[in-house]
Amino acid sequence: MVHSRGPNPTIKAVIFDFGGVITSSPFEAFAAYEETAGLPPGLIRLINSTNPDTNAWARFERSEIDRATFIEEFEAEGRALGHQVDGGRVLACLAGKLRPGMVHTLDRLAGDYRLGCITNNVSGDRGPDPDVLARFDVVIESSKVGLRKPDPAIYLMACEMLEISPDEAVYLDDLGINCKPARALGMTTIKVESEAQALAELEAVLSGERSRPDSP
Repeated sequence: MVHSRGPNPTIKAVIFDFGGVITSSPFEAFAAYEETAGLPPGLIRLINSTNPDTNAWARFERSEIDRATFIEEFEAEGRALGHQVDGGRVLACLAGKLRPGMVHTLDRLAGDYRLGCITNNVSGDRGPDPDVLARFDVVIESSKVGLRKPDPAIYLMACEMLEISPDEAVYLDDLGINCKPARALGMTTIKVESEAQALAELEAVLSGERSRPDSP
């Protein structure tokens, strides 16, 4: 159980990713689609990690292309790897289920810590749950600001809006590639592998029981 303001005086804010942290990971839905479509396991993640700053996924999350162009280009990237992928089906995988423990934690931390959310998302999707987003003091969506993780600028933007320095924040994300720049800026980072694990680590940080090194 994550308690309210603990004995670690250096932490003033907790910043969360949304998909894969507040909600279940879309990777689970990707894997299910790959299995039903007869695609190699991990293909979607492979496509997304190929030319990660300029591929269709990155450009769509920065709102540089629209949905139709994304689907066309993402499917072309799949064909370049030898597979036929349905870009529309892939986008449908993004909606995860809320993790009640995470939502409860937001309520417990409110008032004692500044709460932020940094999410890579795409324009035109239904977006994060508005009732949950209302719990955050600051929400940064890649599709609205034209930046996406792991660009360090998006973390600095969050810190500026939260009126803190990076070393006064804990950052939770399910992707190590997104934790790395946050850690380099001075944030304490937690790589989310499960709800229970992440909340236990967050409790340890806020209580002062955990210090660096951060989660890998």
